[in-house]
Amino acid sequence: MNRAIVAVALLAVVSVSLDAQWIRYPTAGLPRTADGKPNLAAAAPRLPNGKPDFSGVWQNDGYGAPGGEGTGPTPRTVFFDLTHGMKGVTPPYQPWAADLYKRRKDDQAKDNPDARCLPIGALQMLAHPLPKKILHNPSLLVILHERNMEFRQIFVDGRGLPDDPQPSWYGYSTARWEGDTLVVDTIGFRDGLWADFYGSPLTDRARMTERIRRPRFGALEIEVTIDDPKAYTKPWTVSVNQHLALDTELLEYACLENEKDVPRLVGK
Repeated sequence: MNRAIVAVALLAVVSVSLDAQWIRYPTAGLPRTADGKPNLAAAAPRLPNGKPDFSGVWQNDGYGAPGGEGTGPTPRTVFFDLTHGMKGVTPPYQPWAADLYKRRKDDQAKDNPDARCLPIGALQMLAHPLPKKILHNPSLLVILHERNMEFRQIFVDGRGLPDDPQPSWYGYSTARWEGDTLVVDTIGFRDGLWADFYGSPLTDRARMTERIRRPRFGALEIEVTIDDPKAYTKPWTVSVNQHLALDTELLEYACLENEKDVPRLVGK
């Protein structure tokens, strides 16, 4: 019952946010079929250097209009739980990490950074229901997240990862191209991050590798591998694919400091 209440509450928040987006603001450069419909199966746009351009407003495939990515029905889920549902991954937890995940799940994720208005980290950002906007040029990719106006910088200018990074919520990211796949390496996470809604942990030993492709105009395929020997017995991989959100833009969204509405709903 409590889980259902949380689901309804989160869906209500998501619905209000999505309805509040810019109304019918046309997506620039959108290819169309002969009958004028968006052609999301068209070829991906290219940067001046010939590599795929990932620019656009994107949503996790678990959210938004079903079929919005142009390939058929879209799976829909409220919770980004690595051990259940469309994600289909059971991380190989170290014993302490398995115990921590179980405690957090039993507590209905009441301490998730999202519920506390704290930064949610790179993996939860990709899976979050609020939209992301990618700005992409040959040397830099920036992800703007509507939630709390958070951002990530991914440098594609040849620089290396820092030797002794100051721990941070989103870490430090550099990338290289392998054909049309952008391979992003991220280190320097602060300890105690949540990888998913129910609290699979990420520690300061984590290294995250993303392989990002744009196989067609309306879709991003993002494969994420986590190598965190402090919390897991071996690396594990999950897909957090995205579809293009049409005719919309980001709006300002600010979480109330230390907001506890969702935990109150489940009696926490």
